[in-house]
Amino acid sequence: MINQLIKSISFIFHPILMPMLGVVFYFSKTPRFIPGEIVQAKVFSILILTIVLPILTYYLLKTIGRARSIYMNEPKERIIPLFLNCLIVLLIILKVFPSAEVIELYYFFIGVLISTFCCLILAFFDFKASIHMIAVSGVYMFFIALSMHFSININGTLALMAILTGAIASSRLQFKAHSYIELLIGILIGVIPQLTLITYWL
Repeated sequence: MINQLIKSISFIFHPILMPMLGVVFYFSKTPRFIPGEIVQAKVFSILILTIVLPILTYYLLKTIGRARSIYMNEPKERIIPLFLNCLIVLLIILKVFPSAEVIELYYFFIGVLISTFCCLILAFFDFKASIHMIAVSGVYMFFIALSMHFSININGTLALMAILTGAIASSRLQFKAHSYIELLIGILIGVIPQLTLITYWL
């Protein structure tokens, strides 16, 4: 039962859901007034670009024999999806969250782009960094930054994120999807860009 729970957590908190989680959390916590219709438009755009489009792209790649699993178990299998994801994130930065509108989310997605690009480069060198850990640790760092930026108490959320991060890491190890070093590199790739970019908006 515990094994199934851990596996379920890994599946529910799939990397493609993390950008959406970051955006929804931001809009739920920001003290700035943003008209509801703008929030809805932004969230809908992110839903399409970060969840629906990647899923459709995966099924297209699977149909033409360029992807075998949504988890992209082989490094070379990751190259095309990661490259396409870089283009999607770049589109988000340019069209959905330009810096003049929502600076926090602009730099959040700059960090996502850097992390994705780093993962892509490692895939060329046949290294499989954990995309799960990249995604969850990047969002976790963004949450910490928001709590400082807006001076809000989200200790409960941060504690829950810590538990989820540990559970996801455990699931990747338990199902032999990654080694310890792949998880560690994934965490660093997720955290360092967000941590570095904080200085531009905090």
